[in-house]
Amino acid sequence: MENFVVSARKYRPETFNTVVGQEHVTKTLINEIKNNQLAQAFLFNGPRGVGKTTCARILAKEINKESITDDQYDFSYNIFELDAASNNSVEDIRLLNEQVRIPPQVGKYKVYIIDEVHMLSAAAFNAFLKTLEEPPSYAIFILATTERHKILPTILSRCQVFTFNRITVPDIIAHLKGIGEAESLVMEEEALHIIAQKADGALRDALSIFDQMVSISSDKHLRYEDVVKNLNVLDYDYYFKITDAFSSQDIASVLLIFDEILSNGFDGQIFLNGLANHFRDLMVGRTPDTVKLLDVPPHVHQKYIDTAKTLSQGFLVNAISIVNQFDQNYKLSRNQRLHVELGLIKICYLPSLLKTDQKKKSDSQLNPQIAEAQPIVKTKKKADSDEAVVQVTKKTDKEVSTQEKGDSTQPVKKIKKVKDSGVARLGNLDDILISTSTDVNAKDTSEEPSEQSIEEEHPHKEVNQDDVNQAFKNFVEKLKSEERVIQVSLFSFVNPIWEDGKVVLKLIKQHRIQLEELKVELLQFLRKDMKVSQLQLEVVEVKRKAEGTRAYTGQEKFEVMAKKNPSLQSLKEKLNLTIK
Repeated sequence: MENFVVSARKYRPETFNTVVGQEHVTKTLINEIKNNQLAQAFLFNGPRGVGKTTCARILAKEINKESITDDQYDFSYNIFELDAASNNSVEDIRLLNEQVRIPPQVGKYKVYIIDEVHMLSAAAFNAFLKTLEEPPSYAIFILATTERHKILPTILSRCQVFTFNRITVPDIIAHLKGIGEAESLVMEEEALHIIAQKADGALRDALSIFDQMVSISSDKHLRYEDVVKNLNVLDYDYYFKITDAFSSQDIASVLLIFDEILSNGFDGQIFLNGLANHFRDLMVGRTPDTVKLLDVPPHVHQKYIDTAKTLSQGFLVNAISIVNQFDQNYKLSRNQRLHVELGLIKICYLPSLLKTDQKKKSDSQLNPQIAEAQPIVKTKKKADSDEAVVQVTKKTDKEVSTQEKGDSTQPVKKIKKVKDSGVARLGNLDDILISTSTDVNAKDTSEEPSEQSIEEEHPHKEVNQDDVNQAFKNFVEKLKSEERVIQVSLFSFVNPIWEDGKVVLKLIKQHRIQLEELKVELLQFLRKDMKVSQLQLEVVEVKRKAEGTRAYTGQEKFEVMAKKNPSLQSLKEKLNLTIK
């Protein structure tokens, strides 16, 4: 029986032209060899499985080809490899330094490849520094690492650094196709796409997965269904079905689909990660300029584009935000299934919330044609009295021109309409909508009402602590009427203080963070309820009171009791008692 050789070794590149996805490195190295401009030390930096060691071996072979005429010569005699992960002591580097002193017997160069060089100890780096700085003319060092930041700057400054990139999905697919043809395999391109995505830019990982998937098939046929099943990857159909349920706000279907996913053995966090990527792909599929960023198999590429047209940008942005939030808190949740289900329910309510939010915004913007027919309020003062006569008339063309010119003879009371803040609430849950306004640089004046408009309705007045307490009580009643239970419970820890013309709230960090979401709403309510247009609200963070030392022994318990009731100490002395 012939010994099996894994694809990562069997199809390892032998020349620079066969290296996959690193043209920016291989082209530079070829030119350096051709122009005889080789550096004395190279550092190959990049993630695992992208060809660092392979390029180092190819470079070691190529630089000796011109100086050796015998084709049968084994270049390995001039190549020395050191695994720094297991040979990272000063003694190992000293042995290397001694070998460097011996010139090559055949060929022009001796090449030393040190893999995982970041594993060398600090003392070993220092022992290697002098040799690296002034090596013999025949010695070339190639260092390979996945963690460049762990290498001393003095080492980096003496090396020519090449950064290897992650290999793209199309490059991995093309390489796997070539191997499949050489092995006479029948492969579905969708299956290769899943393998390439699972490899996450590492060609060696892709080849390992490829070998595993080929071994599963008994007829040398690589099928998409087998790959999805054995790699524990959720099929795209699940995400499209759940997206349709989101659009129709069908909570029952969403929960049933998620139950089916869990029944098939998938973890909830894997589902959340996949759902976030799904929404991301829908986002980039909405416009022709970003369609090229879609990294999906060909059979679902057009489906993403078609589905993206049915969804609004606001829905996708808010859905990604919700999924990201629940993904971050997944590990901290005690009931992880309920945690994911709550996030899915929030996404289900997004379409209706966005419609309501959009309607409020459209209502807040006055249509110019409607505005001409709207009545305006004019105030005319009498000469001999402070009484004002309010007349309601329709705006005429003459009045319009007068107002545009700024004529003060006909003063008009300006009624400022506060714009909707663009934030909707789901029952008593936290805010889940993100503002999707296109003018991100425009200042939002909807957070606080105009001081002028408040002064017109509520002039200044003297305020005391009782007024503040009553205003806060009224605000809590307002929250109760809106069934915002979580916010109501927060105000059980709030004790407002009136000092220096402002309301001061002293809260611990956790409660301060929760109150920040209500700060603008609370300030608006207090200004209106207390009739103070320039009222200020200050939230001060205080440290939680440290708990005292717990009493364990009988003597400690007696001392605690005696502090509360000093007569116990007198009783103990009179009765001559001993505390154990």
